[in-house]
Amino acid sequence: MFTGIVEEVGTVEALEPGRDDAGAVVDARLRVRGPLVTSDAHLGDSIAVSGVCLTVTELPGDGTFVADVMPETLRRTALGDVAPGSPVNLERALAVGGRYGGHVVQGHVDGVGRIVARTPGPRWDDVEVALEPELARYVAEKGSITVSGVSLTVTHVSDDGFGVSLIPTTLEATTLGTLGVGARVNLEVDVLAKYTERLLTNAGVLR
Repeated sequence: MFTGIVEEVGTVEALEPGRDDAGAVVDARLRVRGPLVTSDAHLGDSIAVSGVCLTVTELPGDGTFVADVMPETLRRTALGDVAPGSPVNLERALAVGGRYGGHVVQGHVDGVGRIVARTPGPRWDDVEVALEPELARYVAEKGSITVSGVSLTVTHVSDDGFGVSLIPTTLEATTLGTLGVGARVNLEVDVLAKYTERLLTNAGVLR
């Protein structure tokens, strides 16, 4: 479990694709440099990489960690876009008793959105993100959404997108400060909205 409060911006050191007999990419091995998140990491720990919960499989001891990226993750997220040198948002799993600064984040990406507009303000940026219609129903004005691992408050919604405002800290301390129009971002909607819909559908309240 995470909260969407990025602890550091790490750097991708390697993304090694695994291929099937036909040469198609089916999975990948990702190595990321993150001195803070690896400072107390152990094998089997969970670290969110730009919103994607990954399991630490190797700890070389040099401030990097290695994780395996499964086919489902490559299909459903933008992790396949990264390359050596790419910055990524990093967050360790929430420790029991830790401060809950964001919202409930599982690290289970629901889909990939795309930045379609960015308007600089005096000290903040207003950003518009397009998303698939099937995800739009889970997004509510003043509700929470996770964008590439960052917990944000939705400023407004439409049938195919939503807006967020990025404060100076978010601009400086996450990758969202540098992403331009056209960039793909990992999206995780509020899990409480999904469970509520499921329960109400099963109870016959929603159809």
